[in-house]
Amino acid sequence: MDDRQRPVRQRMPGARLLGALAAVILVCSVLLSTSFAQDWVRTGSGLGVEKVRLAVPDFKPSSSDPQNEALLKTFNDTFWNDLDNSGVVELISKSFYPLQVPGQPPEVTFGIWNSPPPNAAMLTFGNLGVAGGKLTVQGWLYDVKNTASPEVLGKQYTDAPSDEAARVIAHKFADEIIFRLGGGIPGIAESKIYFVSDRSGHKEIWVMDYDGSNQRQLTRLNSVSLSPRISPDGSRLAFSSLTKNGWDILMFSIDLNRVVSFPRFGGTNLSPAWSPDGARLALSSSRGGNAQIYVCDASGGNLRRITANNGPDVAPAWNRKTGAQIAFVSGSTGLPQVYTVEADGTNQQRMTDQGYAVSPNWSPNGQFLTMAWTRKYGPGAPGSRDIYLMDIASKQWVQLTHEGGSHDSPSWSPDGRHIVFQSSRSGSEEIWMMLADGTKLHQLTFTGRNTQPNWSWK
Repeated sequence: MDDRQRPVRQRMPGARLLGALAAVILVCSVLLSTSFAQDWVRTGSGLGVEKVRLAVPDFKPSSSDPQNEALLKTFNDTFWNDLDNSGVVELISKSFYPLQVPGQPPEVTFGIWNSPPPNAAMLTFGNLGVAGGKLTVQGWLYDVKNTASPEVLGKQYTDAPSDEAARVIAHKFADEIIFRLGGGIPGIAESKIYFVSDRSGHKEIWVMDYDGSNQRQLTRLNSVSLSPRISPDGSRLAFSSLTKNGWDILMFSIDLNRVVSFPRFGGTNLSPAWSPDGARLALSSSRGGNAQIYVCDASGGNLRRITANNGPDVAPAWNRKTGAQIAFVSGSTGLPQVYTVEADGTNQQRMTDQGYAVSPNWSPNGQFLTMAWTRKYGPGAPGSRDIYLMDIASKQWVQLTHEGGSHDSPSWSPDGRHIVFQSSRSGSEEIWMMLADGTKLHQLTFTGRNTQPNWSWK
C-alpha cells in the first residue's frame, strides 16, 4: 500500500478535543438532570412507586334482563378507564386473560392468573345484573399471590337501573381499589372539573366528570364568565363575570343551582381563589388603582389588600396544603412573572427568572407549583407556552408539555397525581389531562372552545 492508499490518521488539536469532551459532558449532564427532574417529580407526586400488576376482566351478567348488555358495557368501559388513568396500577392486557373469567369468588382459579401469561399480582372481578327493577353490582379485589387469604375487598352496590348509575358505581368501586393500592390516597373517579365553554354562544361555566363524561352547563348569564373556582366542600363556585357594572366576582350555589348574592368591590375584579379551609377568598381587584391581590372572607367581608406592586397583580392561587402562602402573577418587572407571598402580605418572592409566566396552581401537598411558562419570549424566540412544574423549595423546574400548540391554566387533581389544562394542540382550545409527570395525555372536551379548567378538591 503506497502513501496515497494509506488511510490518514488525523490528530485532533487539544482545544478541539477539550471542546468535544465538554460537549459530551454537557449532553450527559443534561440527560442526567432531566432524568433526575423526572424522578423528583414522580416521587413528589406519588408516581414513583412500582405499579401493581392488575387484571381487570369484564364483569359478567348476573341475570337475564335485556338491560344488562348496555349497562355492562358502560360499567366495564368506565371501570377500566378509571383504573387505567389512576397512575397507580399497571393493567394487564386482556389478550393475556384465560377464556373463562370469574364473576363470583368460587370461580377464581388462582394458577391461571398468578402465573404467565397474565402473571397478575391482583385480580378484580364481579358481576352486574338488573332484577326486580334494581341494578346490583358485586365486585371483589383479590391478591392472587396470596391463595390462602386472597380477598382484599368485596363490595355490593344497588341503584335504579340507568347508564348514569352504572357509571357512578364503576367510579365508586374503582376509587375503593385505588385507595387500597395507592397508599391510602383517595381516588379521583368521583371528582369534577369546572371549566369555561363557549359552545352555547357565550362563555359560560360548565362542569364534567373527571374523565370528560356528563358535561353540562351551570351558568346562563349570556355574558362572559371566566376563572371558575369550586370551594373545598364543593358547595359554592366563585368566578368572575362581565356584568352591567364591569368585571365582578360572582358566587354560584351548587345546591341551589343558581347565582347567589356576593358583594361588589368596585373596579375590575378577577380570578377568585379559595383558601383550603374554605373560609377566605383571594382575588385580583383594581378598586384602588392598579390591579392588586386582595383577601376577603368567604362572604365577601373584611376585604384587605396584601400586595402593593407597581404593575398589575393577578391570578392568585392558595397553597392547598398550608393555607399560609399565595402564588400570583405580577407585571411589576415588565413581562408577567410568578411570585409567592404570605397570606398576610409579607415575604414576597419571585419564583420565575425569565420569559412570560402565568397561571400558577399549587399541588395538594404544597411541594409544587404548576404554571404556563414561555421561557424564551419575544419575536423569533423558539418554544411556545408550555406547562411547567416547579419545586417550591429549590426552584427546580421541569417542562411537562412539549408538543405544538399553546398550553395554559393547569389545575391539580385532588390526589396530586394528575393535572388538567387547556391546550390548542388539537387545533382549537380544549381541555386535556395528563399524569403529573407529563405522561398519559388525553383530550376531555371536543365541542366549542373550552378553557380554564379547575379540578374539585375531592
